[in-house]
Amino acid sequence: MIRRIVFGLFVCSLVAGQASAQNWSFDARKVAMGSPGSGENLATRMIEEENDYRAIVLPFGLFQVFRDFDRLNPTKDNFDVIRTMEYAASPLHYTFGRDSVTPGQFNGSSGLNTFVIDIRNAQLSRDLNRYRGSAPSNQPRAEGLAAPNWGKTIKLKKEPGGAFQGVYVGAGPYMAMQTDVNFDQQLIDVLGAPTDIYVPNAQMHLGSATIGQMAMAITGGYRGRFSVPAGTTDRDGIYVAANYNYLHGFQYDDVALALRLDTDGTGLLTINPLLPTPLLVTRDNATSGTGRALDFGVGVVLNRWETGFGVNGVANRINWTSVERTTYALGNPFLGDSNFIETVPQLIGDAVVTLPVDYRGNVGYRADRWSAVTEAGKGYGGNSFHAGYEYRFDSFALRGGGMYSRKLWNPSGGVGLNMGRRMALDLAVYGNAANIERKRHPAVAVSLRFNH
Repeated sequence: MIRRIVFGLFVCSLVAGQASAQNWSFDARKVAMGSPGSGENLATRMIEEENDYRAIVLPFGLFQVFRDFDRLNPTKDNFDVIRTMEYAASPLHYTFGRDSVTPGQFNGSSGLNTFVIDIRNAQLSRDLNRYRGSAPSNQPRAEGLAAPNWGKTIKLKKEPGGAFQGVYVGAGPYMAMQTDVNFDQQLIDVLGAPTDIYVPNAQMHLGSATIGQMAMAITGGYRGRFSVPAGTTDRDGIYVAANYNYLHGFQYDDVALALRLDTDGTGLLTINPLLPTPLLVTRDNATSGTGRALDFGVGVVLNRWETGFGVNGVANRINWTSVERTTYALGNPFLGDSNFIETVPQLIGDAVVTLPVDYRGNVGYRADRWSAVTEAGKGYGGNSFHAGYEYRFDSFALRGGGMYSRKLWNPSGGVGLNMGRRMALDLAVYGNAANIERKRHPAVAVSLRFNH
């Protein structure tokens, strides 16, 4: 059990937070325009329900997943943990460069993948150059919330022009993750070196802290649409939405990992007799908690303009009760004894966990031949920005855009091909940095668009 926990923590540390709105988007048109509207503004979601099309993704990325299926099975000898997590972060769209071979690969597996597996099995090589080929990067904090909500708006009062007043009732999972990871620069230099290098009499540290929460959200809210005097289309109006989410927690884990690697005078790994353990894992765990979170959104559609603002996670918190702490220590990572020394769980009390409040604002303009949209936000992963432009010809459309998230810019572009009055094929190309080195690789998203 503990070997799986430590193994999973290493994986999360290496590629946590790589998934992005583009990697999981079902709409290639939006991907080509920089994935605006990914901030889950409640009112923007109401406006999208009035959209003039629906998109269905064509998941060509799954061909890569199925082709490498044996390498994604942890019971197989050729299991590739790095490839597994890169696919988990970006499974839908076809990504180029995933099959590239770099120096330091062994049996089709990257050196870093071998490094992780050898630590798990306590068979670490004393020569770190065995693991050269793909160096991890120190990244900004990875955090995110997956909280899809399914329900129904009950319209209590309907008015002319599509205006209404109503209540929303729904429910859905509420899953949050936060990860901080820090690789010693000396270790990064060795793993990423093109030739063998040795760092004598060094101390190399790898540390990570991961908090995961799983809960159920039971949601009640308000939905309203108000008419505007100057409106000229069926979509025109002021959209207002608010949700109160009651959270019932099922699983909480706060896992901290500390690994220290010492080298001798020749630059080979060695055991420091003064160090109690080179690898220590501390796990805080609970299975019961209650909390709340409030979401608000407003959007305005007027003639050719659309704008909105949303705030998610106001006053959010989950109070986890009866938290227990367990520590696990590995004495020698070289001898093949992968059994951890486990302490008896100790009750440490309650823990209150909060997430960042997420703010999003957007503005867009739709002309007869072209459209432009932009969105800015602050919350999970810091500041973000999305922008895109589309120009429509009679039989096709050209699109371009980009996004900034977690201190990295990713460009995008694409084309839409009309296949009739009610159907079109959308293709997008964008930069996918869902890999341990955080390098951009071109990825292709494809979807069908059905016009109303």
